[in-house]
Amino acid sequence: MGGQLIYLTLVALLLAVAAGLVIGYLLARSRTLKALAEAEILVQNAVTESQRIIVQAESQAKSIELEAQQRRVKLIEETESDMLRRRKELERLEERVQRRQETLDNKIEQVDARDRRLNQREARLTKRENELAKLEEERIAELSRVANMTPEDARQELLATVEREARQDMARKIREVEAVMQAQADQRAREIITAVMERVASEHVSETTVASVPLPNDEMKGRIIGRQGRNIRAIENACGVDLVVDDTPEAVIISCFDPIRREIARLTLSRLVQDGRIQPGRIEREVEKAREEVERSIIEAGEQAVIETGMQGLHPEIIKLLGRLKYRTSYGQNQLAHAIEATHIAGMLAAELGANVQVAKMGALLHDLGKAVSHEVEGPHAQVGAEIAKRYGVPPEVVNIIASHHHEVEQMSLEAVIATTADAISGSRPGARREALETYVKRIKALEDIGNSFSGVAQTYAIQAGREVRVLVKPEEVDDLAAIRLAKEIAKKIEDSLEYPGQIKVLVIRETRATETAK
Repeated sequence: MGGQLIYLTLVALLLAVAAGLVIGYLLARSRTLKALAEAEILVQNAVTESQRIIVQAESQAKSIELEAQQRRVKLIEETESDMLRRRKELERLEERVQRRQETLDNKIEQVDARDRRLNQREARLTKRENELAKLEEERIAELSRVANMTPEDARQELLATVEREARQDMARKIREVEAVMQAQADQRAREIITAVMERVASEHVSETTVASVPLPNDEMKGRIIGRQGRNIRAIENACGVDLVVDDTPEAVIISCFDPIRREIARLTLSRLVQDGRIQPGRIEREVEKAREEVERSIIEAGEQAVIETGMQGLHPEIIKLLGRLKYRTSYGQNQLAHAIEATHIAGMLAAELGANVQVAKMGALLHDLGKAVSHEVEGPHAQVGAEIAKRYGVPPEVVNIIASHHHEVEQMSLEAVIATTADAISGSRPGARREALETYVKRIKALEDIGNSFSGVAQTYAIQAGREVRVLVKPEEVDDLAAIRLAKEIAKKIEDSLEYPGQIKVLVIRETRATETAK
C-alpha cells in the first residue's frame, strides 16, 4: 500500500514535469512565432520604406535632370542672345570705324588739296615778288635817269612812296575787314540780345533817398515833435534818420542815405501815427519791432530771390546779404530787382551761347553782393563781394565772376563775360537808372576832355547823352591808319578813366577839303 502511494506520487510528479516541459515549449514557440511575425512586419515595412525612398529618389533624379536640361537650354539661349548682341555691336563698331576712316580720308584729301593750293599760291607769290623786284629795279633806274638822282636818293624816295601807298592800302584793308567783322558781330549780338530782351519784362525803377509818411491832420505834427522836441529827437536818435515836419502838409518826410534805416523809421512812424500814443518809451519799443520786421523782410526777400532764380542751396548768410539788396539802389535802380533781372538775362545768354547756365546765373545773382556791406567794409564792392562769397563756399568760377564784373581782375571764363554783359544790359535799359544833372554834366565834359587830350585832334563832341563821342582830327597830322589807332586809344582811355552805364561809341572823323576860288 505504501509502495503504491510512492509509485503514484512519482508518476504524478513525472507527469507534472512532462506537462511543464510541454507547456514551456509551447510558450517558447509562441513567443518565437510572435517575434518572427514582428520581424517579418519590420522587414516588410523596411522594404516598403526602401521602395518609397527609391521611388522618391528616382522622382528627384528626374526632376534634377529636367531642371538641368532647362538650365542648359536657358544658358544656350542666353549665350546665343549675348553672341548676337555682341555681333551687332561689333557690326556697329565696324560701321563707325568705317565712317571715321572715310571722314579721315576726306580730310586728308582736303588737306592735300589745301597744300597744293598753298604751294600754287606760294609759287605765284614768289613769281610776283620777282616781278616786283624787277619792276623796282627798273623804276629805280628810271628815277635815277630822269631825276638825275643817286641810287640811294632814289631808293629813299621810292621807300617813302611805297610806305605811303602801303599805309593807305593797309588802312583801307583794315577798314574793310573791321566793317565786315563789325557787321557780322553786330548782327549776331543784336540777334542774341534782342532774343534775350524780348523775354525780359521789368518795371522802370525810380527810387529816392526820402520817404513820406501821411498824417491824418497837421495837428499830429505837434505830437510827433513832442514837448521841447523830445519825441522827434527820440525817433531820429533811435532810427538814425532826419525828420522834416514843416514843409509838406499832412505828411512827414524821412530823409536818410541808408534805405534800411529809412524803412525802419517809416514803419515806426506809421505805427505811432496810427496808434496816436507817441512818447519816448513807446518809440523805442516800436523801433525794435520795426527793426525785427525789416530783418524778417530781408530774409524773406533773399529767399524769394533765390526761389525765383532757381539758385537754392546758397548759404543762409549769402541769402541774408542778398535780401539786404532790396533796400539798396544804384542810380535809382533797386539792386535786388537788378540782380534778379541780370540773373534771368545771364541764363538766357548762356543758353544761347552754349555756356554753363547755372554758373552764369549764380554769378549774375551775386555780382553786387558787396554792395550789401559796402558801407561797413572797406574796398571796392566787387572785391568785397568776392571775399564774402569765397568765405561761404561759393564755387571759384562764381567768385571770379563777382570779382571781375568791373574788370578789376581778369575774367577767367565765358560765364564771367556773360554775367558782366547781363549786368550792363539790366543797368542800361531805358528807365532802369537815372543820373543827377551834375554827375551827367561832369561825365559829358570828361568824355570831351579825354578826346581833346590826344595830339592831332581838332575838336571832340559828346552826343546822344554821352553814348557816342565824335572826334574830328586834323587830316594833315593824322592819316587813315593813325585814325583807326586813335579810336582804339580813346576808347581804352575812356574804359580806364570813367565809370558809366552801358557802352560808349567812339567815332573818329578825318576829312580832307580842297578849296579854290575862281577869278
